[in-house]
Amino acid sequence: MLPEKQAVKDLAALGGWGRYPLADTRAVRPERARGLTPVGEHCLARGLGRAYGDAALLSGGTLVLTERLNRFLAFDPESGVVRAEAGVTLKDLLEALVPRGWFVPVTPGTKNCTLGGCLAADVHGKNHHREGTFSNHVPEFEIVLADGSRQTARRGDDLFWATAGGMGLTGLASELTLQMTPVETAFMRVRHTRSKDLDRTIELLTDPGHDARYTVAWIDCLAGGRNLGRGIFMAGEHALRSEVSLRVANPLSVPFRRQKPFPMDLPGWALNPTTIKAFNLVYDWAKGRRTEFVCDYDQFFYPLDGIQGWNRMYGKRGFLQYQYVLPTATAREGTRLVLERLSQAKKASFLAVLKRFGPQGEGWLSFPTEGLTLALDIPFSDGLLTFLDELDDIVLSHGGRLYMAKDARMKPAVLRSGYPRLGDFCEFKKSIDPEGRFDSDMARRLGLCH
Repeated sequence: MLPEKQAVKDLAALGGWGRYPLADTRAVRPERARGLTPVGEHCLARGLGRAYGDAALLSGGTLVLTERLNRFLAFDPESGVVRAEAGVTLKDLLEALVPRGWFVPVTPGTKNCTLGGCLAADVHGKNHHREGTFSNHVPEFEIVLADGSRQTARRGDDLFWATAGGMGLTGLASELTLQMTPVETAFMRVRHTRSKDLDRTIELLTDPGHDARYTVAWIDCLAGGRNLGRGIFMAGEHALRSEVSLRVANPLSVPFRRQKPFPMDLPGWALNPTTIKAFNLVYDWAKGRRTEFVCDYDQFFYPLDGIQGWNRMYGKRGFLQYQYVLPTATAREGTRLVLERLSQAKKASFLAVLKRFGPQGEGWLSFPTEGLTLALDIPFSDGLLTFLDELDDIVLSHGGRLYMAKDARMKPAVLRSGYPRLGDFCEFKKSIDPEGRFDSDMARRLGLCH
């Protein structure tokens, strides 16, 4: 049965945010949460398509688009608890609730993602070492199962922990409850510190004397030799009212900025080691010259959201995101080897960030585990897939794993090595979805419960 008053629509050559790979699929867009139901033999929920690879693609199946399921259902201004449909975005939450003194508890590097997508990927942010993943702040959610029934999953339930990080393979999230974070202003107090090499970068990330609620380090992946791993360490705290200029009329409001569209798909040769090296020099100068300052949350958390369609800078062939986490004991050595290979191969990452993770969460397929995580985005080119297989070997030999929400090419053995509770997930999925109705191109590629 199709969602009420909805028709299946064919979508040709649809991709994720990385624009690789592409898939021909079908889609249905329900207008109301009551119309949310499994469609066809195989289906998958898709929000705004910000997963980078093939996690939100389903060749020959049906995508259930949730973007119009974007209604707020309840909000308690005293506790900051909000209940909303799964198609509500972080952008929606911020625009509605920051003026009331509440901020999202965990955010990735874009606010253009839905609550359902945040749960499916169990997203993390710059504050994972203090506040964990997205699911840490979700008391419960409602989900539509393969048989069309609706069930409320609460923390501690197997359904909860299978869905948090389960990449949409347990069902269609319809609504969820989220505990927001209190703030006095829409501004951040930020500190930048330039680091000369990897040892210094890791010291800044791990030394309690440099800690803050939000920490991240930008890495210059083209630097080699004694400068290997150099970058900018960035730390941020929510600014208090007393720390914001008196000239700011409304401290809970972000200044309006018109979004600028990226004008065209750049040719494949535009992003190369020479141009990226030039960018890195400018970025290092621009970020390093500002040591302590106050800025609004958009500038701190979402600088790329100000450019509509910024993924077009990688051209029509797109790019691959590659993100791993290594446990604390092996993170320094493993990351050094990865950066050495990147520098030697001149596989430049336009933006590379190193973050510290806190203790592992309870989601069976949640990505973060205590240690260091490096995220890279690399323009697609001939030989890239083979090169990333080499990086996989480094990651696995140092006890690490890769992030499914940013993957487009890892092999099934890599997944099995990195996620010890994969068997529990597949056993549970079969118990609630015996026909494998919820599926994705990523799940097929990885042999995930197939």
